Amino acid sequence: MDSDAAHMVASSKIPMLEPGEIKLWRIRIEQYIQMMDYALWDVIENGNSIPKTQAVNNVKTVIPPTTAEEKLQRRNEIKVRSTLMMGLPNEHQLKFNSFKDAKSLLETIEKRFGGNDATKKTKRNLLKQ
Repeated sequence: MDSDAAHMVASSKIPMLEPGEIKLWRIRIEQYIQMMDYALWDVIENGNSIPKTQAVNNVKTVIPPTTAEEKLQRRNEIKVRSTLMMGLPNEHQLKFNSFKDAKSLLETIEKRFGGNDATKKTKRNLLKQ
C-alpha cells in the first residue's frame, strides 16, 4: 500500500467521542466533516433552511423539497447529522437520535459531554491533587 492510500484509510475513520475529550473530538469531527465536504460544516454553523409548511384548514403540513437546491440542503443535513451520530459511542446513540437538525445535535453533544462550570471546576481540583 502506498503512502497516499494509507493516508486516505487513516483520514477516512470517523473520530469517536471519548469521555472527557469533547474539545479534542470537536476539532477532529470538524476537520473530518470539512474534509468530506465544506458545505456540510456550513450546515452546522449556520443551520439548514427551515422546512416549508402549508396550512390547510388550520392543519400544518410540511412540504417536501422540490428544487435541486432544497434537495441538496436536505441531503447535506442528513449527511452531517449521520456523521455526528456515528462519532458517538453506541450507548449514547439513542439519547441523541431525537434531534432532527445537526446544529442542535452538536450543541447538545457539547453540553452533555463538556459538562457545566461546576463539573469543570471539580475536574480541575481533582487534577491538582
